[in-house]
Amino acid sequence: VKLVVLQQIKILHITTEKFYVEACDDGVDDVLIIDRVSTEVTLSVKKDIPPSAVTRPIFGILGTIHLVAGNYLIVITKKIKIGEFFNHVIWKATDFDILSYKKTMLHLTDIQLQDNKTFLAMINHVLSVDGFYFSTTYDLTHTLQRLSNTSPEFQEMSLLERADQRFVWNCHLLRELSAQPEVHRFALPVLHGFITMHSCSINGKYFDWILISRRSCFRAGVRYYVRGIDSEGHAANFVETEQIVHYNGSKASFVQTRGSIPVFWSQRPNLKYKPRPQINKVANHMDGFQRHFDSQLIIYGKQVILNLVNQKGSEKPLEQAFATMVSSLGNGMIRYIAFDFHKECKNMRWDRLSILLDRVAEMQDELSYFLVDSTGKVVTNQEGVFRSNCMDCLDRTNVIQSLLARRSLQAQLQRLGVLHVGQKLEEQDEFEKIYKNAWADNANACAKQYAGTGALKTDFTRTGKRTQLGLVKDGWNSLIRYYKNNFSDGFRQDAIDLFLGNYSVDELESHSPLSVPRDLKFLALPIIMVVAFSMCIICLLMAATGDTWTETLAYVLFWGVASVGTFFIILYNGKDFVDAPRLVQKEKID
Repeated sequence: VKLVVLQQIKILHITTEKFYVEACDDGVDDVLIIDRVSTEVTLSVKKDIPPSAVTRPIFGILGTIHLVAGNYLIVITKKIKIGEFFNHVIWKATDFDILSYKKTMLHLTDIQLQDNKTFLAMINHVLSVDGFYFSTTYDLTHTLQRLSNTSPEFQEMSLLERADQRFVWNCHLLRELSAQPEVHRFALPVLHGFITMHSCSINGKYFDWILISRRSCFRAGVRYYVRGIDSEGHAANFVETEQIVHYNGSKASFVQTRGSIPVFWSQRPNLKYKPRPQINKVANHMDGFQRHFDSQLIIYGKQVILNLVNQKGSEKPLEQAFATMVSSLGNGMIRYIAFDFHKECKNMRWDRLSILLDRVAEMQDELSYFLVDSTGKVVTNQEGVFRSNCMDCLDRTNVIQSLLARRSLQAQLQRLGVLHVGQKLEEQDEFEKIYKNAWADNANACAKQYAGTGALKTDFTRTGKRTQLGLVKDGWNSLIRYYKNNFSDGFRQDAIDLFLGNYSVDELESHSPLSVPRDLKFLALPIIMVVAFSMCIICLLMAATGDTWTETLAYVLFWGVASVGTFFIILYNGKDFVDAPRLVQKEKID
């Protein structure tokens, strides 16, 4: 496959008027010039770089963004090698720098300075979330099967031109470079999600095992502020996960997807541990639903839906809505299976997940997997995917995906001759440890990017059983999620919307959305909660001393603070206390 190769290392030269990005490959004389005054982007040669320029190495251009102070250039300054993918090196970007085009901020008012500082903090927040990957020679945005079915014209395209736009997280940042094909070699498509690579051995046979999760930048956001679908049919928290095996030149791939229940629904934080989901009563659900599955069928083929939500309580209406929509659509390419994960596995009976695996085994064999031999001949194609979901498409979903992927891998390794007849993957202790930890790491990465904490239930993914320590860790993560979802996710959602271009800064607008002051009750509630919790601990400690008056005082203080907190919560609607997004209007999120 021919590609326009991006240089591994570049040198950034900075003057007061221009940025010069120099390609460092032998025989390459190209220099990208960005005018810091006019913002014009041009190509030149190395001799045009002024000797007085300040020089520093970089590993790629993430893109540019316009904030209150003007344009900023975002560059990758640190990276770590993840591994090699069919002789292509895969990198994780670990540090970035945001460089202002402007030499001074004297043209800004105090309010504009503060807004610009906040916007910069938002961009830095997104960049601080782990999981940005890139390659200068390989297209990470497509599955093996999609890449195998391409035209010669496609193969001649640059990485930026040919990339699947769903998974290019810096697409908005690269818009200026995208408009000029001659500078595409300097434009680096970056994936957000998770990638791990391992060289493994079973029966003395060595193979590469790779896991890639590609997080969609369409309808991206945080847990409670982005649910369901939008009018284009894009589902919240949509992730494409591909498991790849490379052995003796043969390549096998198994792809799964996850995404929010594809109807119009919301679940906005309101201080309750689990806010009640609200299904939109006036929206045309079928229109968005059909758009979603039309695109899924075109891209992936047959759809086997695994809906893992509870079939009672607040999750029940969503399960019923999903089932009704599938039935009403009446498409034979879409099959629907509801499996109440929590009910079936209650009392830590996680062995009962085999019920679902047995139920879908024939369907999985029918969907098959992608396999290409060492000569490049396609042996089998994957005819469709499992589309799994729970409420967040995180914890329950990841457990099921890891089990389905293991079953596919068992068949692939047997077909490739790595596993002997009758051998089970579960019996290969060394590989099982690698496999389980990788899927648990995948779960943590996806959860941190969407919910703000590591995943729940990873003790089962790592060890194959549920543990008491795992329950304690889940409790802690749930507590952290609760705090973040209620008191910091508005900022996180704004940061993502700004980064992806859902909101564009206009320094001339008369009323900045950031100028809306925080309500005092929003600022007060976290303090009240911390004080109430602290008094509870003091109460317990004092009660243990047996001193009647101190015990009484502790109870009075604790219940007094708790009562004040309860009064505030009752007096005001709980949703008024939470950190809500300010950049994109609610109707655009819902």
